[in-house]
Amino acid sequence: MADVVTLSTEEEPVLTPRKIAAFLVMVFGMFMAILDIQIVSASLTDIQAGLGASTDEVSWVQTSYLIAEVIMIPLSGFLARMMGTRNLFTLSAAGFTLASFMCATSSSVNEIILWRAAQGFLGGGMIPSVFAAAFTIFPASKRNIVSPMVGLVATLAPTVGPTVGGYLSHTLSWHWLFLVNVPAGIAVSFGAYALIDFDKPNWKLFDNFDWIGLGALACFLGGLEYVLEEGPGNDWFADRTVAILALTMVVGAVVTFYRSFTRDDPVVDFGAFTDTNFVVGSMFSFVMGIGLYGLTYLYPLYLSAIRGYDSLMIGETVFVSGLAMFASAPIAGILSSKMDLRLMLLLGFLGFGSSTWMLTGMTADWDFHELLWPQILRGLSLMICMVPINNLALGTLPRDKMKSASGLYNLMRNLGGAVGLAVINTLLTNRTALHSERLSEAVTWSSNEAMRQINMLAANLTAHGLDGSVGALSQIAGRVKQQAYVMSFIDVFVLITGLFVGLAVMALLMKAPPKGAKVDAH
Repeated sequence: MADVVTLSTEEEPVLTPRKIAAFLVMVFGMFMAILDIQIVSASLTDIQAGLGASTDEVSWVQTSYLIAEVIMIPLSGFLARMMGTRNLFTLSAAGFTLASFMCATSSSVNEIILWRAAQGFLGGGMIPSVFAAAFTIFPASKRNIVSPMVGLVATLAPTVGPTVGGYLSHTLSWHWLFLVNVPAGIAVSFGAYALIDFDKPNWKLFDNFDWIGLGALACFLGGLEYVLEEGPGNDWFADRTVAILALTMVVGAVVTFYRSFTRDDPVVDFGAFTDTNFVVGSMFSFVMGIGLYGLTYLYPLYLSAIRGYDSLMIGETVFVSGLAMFASAPIAGILSSKMDLRLMLLLGFLGFGSSTWMLTGMTADWDFHELLWPQILRGLSLMICMVPINNLALGTLPRDKMKSASGLYNLMRNLGGAVGLAVINTLLTNRTALHSERLSEAVTWSSNEAMRQINMLAANLTAHGLDGSVGALSQIAGRVKQQAYVMSFIDVFVLITGLFVGLAVMALLMKAPPKGAKVDAH
């Protein structure tokens, strides 16, 4: 593989207090946008009850946000070049704040879905801008401080989303999932407009704006996100809507790539993929998305479906990973300036794989104490991985490629999460059915242990004046179903473990950077 650094050919930027203040404002705005991906995940039942929606309808409260955000993230590169960072970030923050308020005041599920889509689209305009700013306004000597900060926000926000959401909906109401953004969003909007001065807009780009390319991009990424979100629960292409959106996705992808490579100012510039470092870093980011969003989804799912936890209890349990990330961010920054990045990646990937391997011994009785150390190890490993991945992907790109590259880099992480969740849901469904069949085969009238359990349960129920035989069979069936579900979780954890061990091997295969080379900060 090619060397992971190139020699710097541009002068390092001058850092000023105003730039630092502007960057901190942008980081906070990005935190809000990423947090809102998962803030509703532990509170969907509260929203469902409040709006009188069905389970299928309320799931779109999260899906609409993801679809809209994934379209905006790659588009943001062109918009940042055309509008300038200040205009794009200010409008995105202000629109995100307004959409948040409208979500809180929604009186129907269709209304909140519409405003969640607007919220996701506008939030997607803030996220890539922060990554681009981190690698253009700061000199390379400050990267061991800035990169952990950006990596921490990108990983911490979705991790603590269920915790924050669970607390707000439990102690106040589901409306505060969105109202909490309003004062913070107003402050970010004014701060961004007053402080950001990194670049100038180029409004001439609007004259040749590729509207066909924008439509194709929406069909491609919107269709892809829909297929990945809805496919697992609808038997994939057996569902007519999923099949139609899959075809739309393919057509949109063909048109998007064609116009991107044949136009001077495409909606999405894929030029960054000619840089080997960016390709490798984006691939790592894709897999990190699987681990980040996959585990953020699996922990609450287990705690609610198996343990019967409510939103607040789930939030309190999964908050451990967030604390571990926060504590390890400074350590990751220090290590990135003193350690071979390949070794950091190796340690991070092996640590993450070890955290999921520890979960393969899971039973239906696991709670906070059993999940404590796997969560701590996961949080530590995520930060150790994210810092070198950020530096690898974005640290050697020229400044004129940074805005588009930042959008694509963040898109890869989100797509990794979407693909990972689709695979996880499909595996959970299929493996639960398989394990149920195998366990049911062992629970027969000829099994002495099965009969002992049934007779014991029947006697207990009869003593309480209930129908012992029927109740015992019902309880046994419930145990079989629960155990099959737990076993399907274990299968997923084994798969994720293998994936990250494979990444560790890839990190070892990378070539070491030449001694004395200076990493380009732009």
